[in-house]
Amino acid sequence: MADAKVIPFDDDRSRGNPAQRPQRRRGSGSRRGAPDAAPVREVQPLAGRDAPEDDVPAASGEAQPGQGARHEGGLERRIAGGLSFLRRRLTGDYEVDDFGYDAELTDQVLMSLLRPVYEKYFRVEVKGVENIPDKGGALIVANHSGTVPLDGLMMQVAVHDHHPAGRHLRLLAADLVFVLPVVNELARKLGHTLACSEDAERLLEQGELVGVMPEGFKGIGKPFSERYKLQRFGRGGFVSTALRQGTPIVPCSIVGAEEIYPMIGNAKTVARLLGFPYFPITPTFPWLGPLGAIPLPTKWTIQFGEPIATDSYPAEAAEDPMLMFNLTDQVREQIQHTLYKLLVQRRSVFF
Repeated sequence: MADAKVIPFDDDRSRGNPAQRPQRRRGSGSRRGAPDAAPVREVQPLAGRDAPEDDVPAASGEAQPGQGARHEGGLERRIAGGLSFLRRRLTGDYEVDDFGYDAELTDQVLMSLLRPVYEKYFRVEVKGVENIPDKGGALIVANHSGTVPLDGLMMQVAVHDHHPAGRHLRLLAADLVFVLPVVNELARKLGHTLACSEDAERLLEQGELVGVMPEGFKGIGKPFSERYKLQRFGRGGFVSTALRQGTPIVPCSIVGAEEIYPMIGNAKTVARLLGFPYFPITPTFPWLGPLGAIPLPTKWTIQFGEPIATDSYPAEAAEDPMLMFNLTDQVREQIQHTLYKLLVQRRSVFF
C-alpha cells in the first residue's frame, strides 16, 4: 500500500496527504489487523424454554411459574457481563485495529448512547438496507448536511442495527475531526479514519464497508436556503478508489438532517479565529447559549440505493478522467433524484 496514489475525497480541509495527517494514537488494548468477521453478538437463551408449561401465558394478575427466577437470572447475567467488560477495559484486555477501531466499545457503549437519539429523537426510517452487500468491501456514498455532522453517525447506527448481517460502517472523516480533543479519540473508537484514498483502499481490501460524504464542509456548511441541493462531489477520488478495488458503490440519501440546525448566517471572522471552516448562526444559536446547540427533533429518512458495480471495468479504468467524471455524476444524480423523491413523500419536517 505504500505505493498507492493518494487522492483526497474532497478539496476543502480534508486532505489526503499522509504526511499531513494527524498521528494515530494507539489504544491501550492489543492491536490487530482487520477482523475476519464482524463481532458475534451473544444471544442469551430464553430461560425455561425446555419446560412446556412456560409457553402457556399466565392468567391475568397471576404470576407465571419461574418468572421471578428467570428475571433474576437475566439480571445476574447482565451484571456479570458488565463487570467482565469493565475488567477488560481496566486491564487492557481488548483489541483495536490499526486504525484505532474498538469493536467491543462501539457495540456495547457507543452504539447504546447513539441509539436513543436515532430511535426516539430523530425517529429514523431506513429503506433499502438490503442493497448493502452481506460481505466484502463496498463504498457507501451519501449526501452531507446539518451544520453539525450528525448524519454520518445516524448512518452508522442504521447499518449496524438494520443490516441483516449486522455489518459495521467505517466512515471517512475530515482532518478537523482528528485534531479536536475527545472527538478525535471517540471517532477513532467508532472506526472513523482520514478521508483519503490510501486509508479507504486499505479498509476495502479488508472487506469493510466504507462510508464517504464527498460534499465535505461545502455540504454541512451550506446555508439553509440551499438545503437538499447537492454541492460538488470533490474530484471524484471515491470513484477512483472503488474502481481500483472493484467494489460496488452504494448511493445513500438522507432527508431530515438539513433542518436540525437551520443555518441562516456564517460568522466568517469568528470561524477564522477558531480555525473552523465556518461558524454557524441559526435561529437559536448563539442567541440561546448552550440551549441553542440542541438540534431540532426532525423526522429522518435514510435510503440506500441500488449498488453501482465497478468490477467489470479494466484495471486502468481508475486512471480514466472521463470515466471517473461520468461515474461521479451518476452517483450524484442518483442521490439527488432520491432526495427529491423522499421530500415529495414527506408529510412534515417533524412528523
